[in-house]
Amino acid sequence: MANTTSGTYTFDKTYAIDDIITDAFERIGLVGSSGNQIRSARRSLNILFQEWGNRGLHYWEVGDTNIDLIEGQAEYKFFRSSDDGTSATTTSPASVYGMSDVLEAQLRSNRTQTTQADSPMTKVDRSTYGGFSNKLSKGTPNQYWVQRFIDKTTITVYPTANSTAASKDLHIYYVKRIQDLDATYTDASDVPYRFVPCMYSGLAFYLSQKFAPQRTQELKLFYEDELARALSEDGSSTSVHITPKTYYPGT
Repeated sequence: MANTTSGTYTFDKTYAIDDIITDAFERIGLVGSSGNQIRSARRSLNILFQEWGNRGLHYWEVGDTNIDLIEGQAEYKFFRSSDDGTSATTTSPASVYGMSDVLEAQLRSNRTQTTQADSPMTKVDRSTYGGFSNKLSKGTPNQYWVQRFIDKTTITVYPTANSTAASKDLHIYYVKRIQDLDATYTDASDVPYRFVPCMYSGLAFYLSQKFAPQRTQELKLFYEDELARALSEDGSSTSVHITPKTYYPGT
């Protein structure tokens, strides 16, 4: 009788944090780790995830939400976690935590209707926003400025919404941080299957710096190679059309 396949696609969620830590220790030749070593590995894995935040955009952490605009209000706050504070307004989505940056924003009207319409907004830097003379002037918001703090991310719109624009929403695409690993070692990681190989090898590389320094350089090469492949695969494919241009003498 021929063997059958499993029919499942859950390897990335089947193995919990304690399994990831066990495998990483096995890679550096350490079997039967102690409680302190396990806690050390969890810290290293959290540091690894934060280091990934410096490696570019991770598409699985891109989300979108709508912000209810309030007449005359320029700044809208999103905190790192519920422990850092609450939203500046009761109408902003308080469940959005861990926001790292805002990629795009649109002014959206008639959100719940078939006549929904979006108008793109321009992201400006601090110098541009600082040059606006009356930052509380009212009108139809068409520009926004993002500030990234330790405990929160703020979005400042210009101009502030007038009575007409206040009936519309600020729709944003934002980047979330990778969720932390807490002391519940049976939890799954906030990582898609594409990044599972480099997560394992990355943790082994980090642990080698503390428990097997003679293997650090070797494991770093494995980690960087697997991470590069994962980053090249991450993204959103689009159609590309290249049209040759004809040049004529004298033009």
